[in-house]
Amino acid sequence: MKISASFLGSKAIGKTLINLNVTDVDYIHVDVMDGKYVKNKTMPFSELVTIGNYTRKRLDIHFMVQNPLKIIDSYATLNVFCLTFHLDIQDDLNTVFKRCDDYGIKKGIAINPNQDVSLVYPYLDKIDLVLLMAVTPGLPGQEFKKETLTKINRLKDEIKRRKLDVLISVDGGINLENVKYLKDCDIIVSGSTIINSSNYQETITKLRG
Repeated sequence: MKISASFLGSKAIGKTLINLNVTDVDYIHVDVMDGKYVKNKTMPFSELVTIGNYTRKRLDIHFMVQNPLKIIDSYATLNVFCLTFHLDIQDDLNTVFKRCDDYGIKKGIAINPNQDVSLVYPYLDKIDLVLLMAVTPGLPGQEFKKETLTKINRLKDEIKRRKLDVLISVDGGINLENVKYLKDCDIIVSGSTIINSSNYQETITKLRG
């Protein structure tokens, strides 16, 4: 299981990224929010582009935006592992995926807690990753929704049945207690649990189990 560390709740982003860079965390999870798809808004690209000054880790970018086509070209210039988009955006998903393919970047779909996991099934043969949100997107520090576990099992069964190579990632409220239920996932996204700890590497090692 790989770990993607989120810095969404950090009050000192540069220092947090420097500290994460010296750990064995696999990816840095970047939440991009436009203030429209979700109420919150994150730093503009003009500030985020400096992330390479603090870390060489690859970026796991989660777009919580209505119209990602306007900004994909910019984010594709970063050290990106995957770009993930929500099902109910205003842009056409197939066009979005084509833009990612043009850059040779992996693409994913995020499923919100109130959405049935079967909604992603028609896209499974077109994507590389499914991000299951275990909290309502946009706000850090929420509790993990246990019904996500059922979604994980259903999604795994569908991917296996169709013999696809699609990664399952889970984001939201993951801590040292509930991570034991997520060992069959490919990637977990952890924010507060890591960045609020006194020893990032020790916490990351415990999350891996």
